Amino acid sequence: MNAVRMNLERLEIPAMDVVLEADVVVPRPARGMVLFAHGSGSSRHSPRNRYVAGELQRAGLATILADLLTPAEERVDVQTGEFRFDIGRLAVRLAALTDWLGEHRPTAGLRVGLFGASTGAAAALVAAAARPAPVKAIVSRGGRPDLAGAALRSVHQPTLLIVGERDPAVLELNREAMRELRDETLLEVVPGASHLFEEPGTLERVAHLAREWFLRHLPQTPGGEGDAAESPGPGPRKR
Repeated sequence: MNAVRMNLERLEIPAMDVVLEADVVVPRPARGMVLFAHGSGSSRHSPRNRYVAGELQRAGLATILADLLTPAEERVDVQTGEFRFDIGRLAVRLAALTDWLGEHRPTAGLRVGLFGASTGAAAALVAAAARPAPVKAIVSRGGRPDLAGAALRSVHQPTLLIVGERDPAVLELNREAMRELRDETLLEVVPGASHLFEEPGTLERVAHLAREWFLRHLPQTPGGEGDAAESPGPGPRKR
């Protein structure tokens, strides 16, 4: 199999009233792009998200690992935890990043997937509700979709919820959130996994599930662009 060519950019991206640092990797050709929303106290350097991003890149998906807090905000957050649960702030910045990437030449025209971890999953869901046209799929890893609140009912993108078997409190919160999500939704419970998916083989399972979900929902139909060329997808599916 031919090696996938990668283009790596380290960018500073304007997002509303701040500038955010991001690592953007675009395979050639790219089949879609996935923007990561990190969890509480994490950043674009998260080894778990970087591992998942690498697996997506090898499948031909562009990845964007962006810090949703500025360096100054991160310093404050380490001391106070002031920003990590500010879902509204994080979601607005995710939406702004989505808009900017839609105009950035290497990623322009690519359908967007959002991958959220922990509290970042709530921000991803709120941003998806605000950007229904470009955002076509969502994956949550050990997420807190309950923190998205009323925005859950406005999410119409196919959503995959991945939770560890040994994370019972978060598992129950995900089951409750599924009742609010209106479109295709699937809950995958990873056997033997705790909240951070540190057990052998569990993060690999997360990467596999995310890759298959995004490859199913992001690529455009050959010979056409956008939704007009698509055939109708499956109806709601929950487990």
